[in-house]
Amino acid sequence: MKLTDILVRDACLIDMQARTKPEALSELAAALAGVVDGLGTDELLEMLQEREKLGTTAMGDGIAIPHARLESMQRLLVSFGRSAGGVDFDSIDGAPTHLFFLLVAPGKEGSAHLLTLARLSRMLTSGAFRERLATLSSVDDLFAAIEAEEAGQP
Repeated sequence: MKLTDILVRDACLIDMQARTKPEALSELAAALAGVVDGLGTDELLEMLQEREKLGTTAMGDGIAIPHARLESMQRLLVSFGRSAGGVDFDSIDGAPTHLFFLLVAPGKEGSAHLLTLARLSRMLTSGAFRERLATLSSVDDLFAAIEAEEAGQP
């Protein structure tokens, strides 16, 4: 499965307004819940907040991958957000977070979400890929960047 197969185009935010971790989680949750039938913003936000209590999902290098499992979900979904100004997301390196991939998995789902987390993490180790994401001007550019990265193209 390609990342673009589970990336929800209409939930991707190229210009996030959030400046704090709670605001970022709320903005990402509202964007995804706003376009996915049966997904409630409050339920998703609560699960994201619970996950963050276990430890930050900010990986450093300006990246965070907040994630949650929801019983109400039928399939794995991903959305994207970019904050030009950066968000204090309790990153392990103390730097602001600019790139967010929100991952929501079905509650009974097996390892697909772990494989997706691992794939995202590997892709985001590329400085060139992170730079490309940081300079996107549209959601179409986002999909093109991900497709190129998955295909091993610069």
